[in-house]
Amino acid sequence: MPLLEPFHSEAAFLADVAAHPGDCAEQLHIWWLAQSGFLIRVCGKTLLLDPYLSDSLTKKYAATDKPHTRMMRQLVAPEKLTGIDIVTSSHNHTDHLDHETLRPLFANNPDLVFIAPEANRAEAAKRAGIDLERITGLDDGTSAELKGVRFTGIAAAHNSITLDAAGRNIFLGYVLEIGPWRIYHSGDTLDYDGLADRLKKCGPIDLALLPINGDKPERHVAGNMDGIQAAHLAHEIGARHVFPCHYDLFEFNTATPDFFVAECERLGQPYDVPKVGERKTLHTRR
Repeated sequence: MPLLEPFHSEAAFLADVAAHPGDCAEQLHIWWLAQSGFLIRVCGKTLLLDPYLSDSLTKKYAATDKPHTRMMRQLVAPEKLTGIDIVTSSHNHTDHLDHETLRPLFANNPDLVFIAPEANRAEAAKRAGIDLERITGLDDGTSAELKGVRFTGIAAAHNSITLDAAGRNIFLGYVLEIGPWRIYHSGDTLDYDGLADRLKKCGPIDLALLPINGDKPERHVAGNMDGIQAAHLAHEIGARHVFPCHYDLFEFNTATPDFFVAECERLGQPYDVPKVGERKTLHTRR
């Protein structure tokens, strides 16, 4: 089966990123990198959220009962991404914390800093091949500011809220505050009692980035919200925009965005469905 093609890839993608440096606080430029990965440029900063830009999972699971057969052609080689200020990981699953993505990024971005769950900081340092001191760890409800961007940890349920031996969350989402923007990147999570309230306490969300691949036990992997649930969460928190993610990368673990679109339309929830490698530009409220 032919691979799906990104909207832009390699040189064309890099040219589009270079042409939109994000110097203006009133405009937020965002590109979907596939899975839950996003590149954001705003207020003169460039952020990578949970990037997965390799075939490490396809190789790892090739001879197992969970073959990670790729649906979408890889967008760009990670070593070609330069000028990155901050990278995040929401948890330790490889499509959110990938050594084959992180090591080239840190090799080619000497000032790059890293946000990860405090519970996972040692593993994140190991996979990225960096000193532990270069990683800022967060937990549910804790915040830190790096390079003018404030991050707040939000507990994620993948499939449940899970703590390490020290009582720290191993699955997180993040609320990012940069200039006039507030963005929620959920990581991998189901909706759960209290999630919307946690988010409302952070203030109005301009953009929610939510998974829609659903939770199906027959996949033998932890699940996420489906499209209908993602639309409802965005509506409940009053998100100004919502984008779906975490689909169309692996054949065994994907979903159509059609249900997400239909439910957003029914609820009157503003949304968009970016293509991998496609830039979307949002504007601040007037």
